[in-house]
Amino acid sequence: MKLSAAQIEQTLDQLEAEAVPPEHPMMPQLARLYGDHTYFIDDNGLNIVEPVATPESNDGRRGVVVNIASWADEAEARLKPHPPQPTELVIVLAADD
Repeated sequence: MKLSAAQIEQTLDQLEAEAVPPEHPMMPQLARLYGDHTYFIDDNGLNIVEPVATPESNDGRRGVVVNIASWADEAEARLKPHPPQPTELVIVLAADD
């Protein structure tokens, strides 16, 4: 899911991470591997946010954080891809304006 600038800020308020900037040299490879998403790096590795319907909200304004690559070493210098693993963290998002 590609997030708007406001949604990125909302996500960062709820997730201790850094957004990967669109101009980062790895973005073309990430898009080729995983699709057009906003990517976040945190202590667990590389994450995306996918829309989810919850009992509290069926309006599509929530997203679950999905880990798609974990750190391959303690220095957090290399990522190891793996099948997407949804986390328990659900992000509340405003409407995409």
